[in-house]
Amino acid sequence: MIHILFFIGTFIVVFLIYQFIFIKPAKKRGKKITKKNKDKELIEISYLKNRYKLDIKKVNYNQLLQIIAIVSSLDITIIVTIVSFIKNIFLLVLVGIFLSVIVIYVSYHLVYLFYKKKGMIKNV
Repeated sequence: MIHILFFIGTFIVVFLIYQFIFIKPAKKRGKKITKKNKDKELIEISYLKNRYKLDIKKVNYNQLLQIIAIVSSLDITIIVTIVSFIKNIFLLVLVGIFLSVIVIYVSYHLVYLFYKKKGMIKNV
């Protein structure tokens, strides 16, 4: 029971931090990302655009930002919860790095499948 409370508490804290630090400023900017201020675009959006050809013009931008906040918070929470069971620091770092790559790749592939089903992926 304590692990479930730890998971939920971690998720809420990470989600709120993610909202205030990344999502709120991104909402203010909106879709107005030009080549000049390209570095201000969220890396998750850049990844979805470059890897999966997400068509930003078709997407509800605020919904995308909320999905990114939920997915990223859930990724961090899953990794922290699993790593919290490991006592050996060396193994903790190795598992943390390995889990980070796997969990992030899988979760954003699921976001891609969601937007593909909605027809918001560019046909190349």
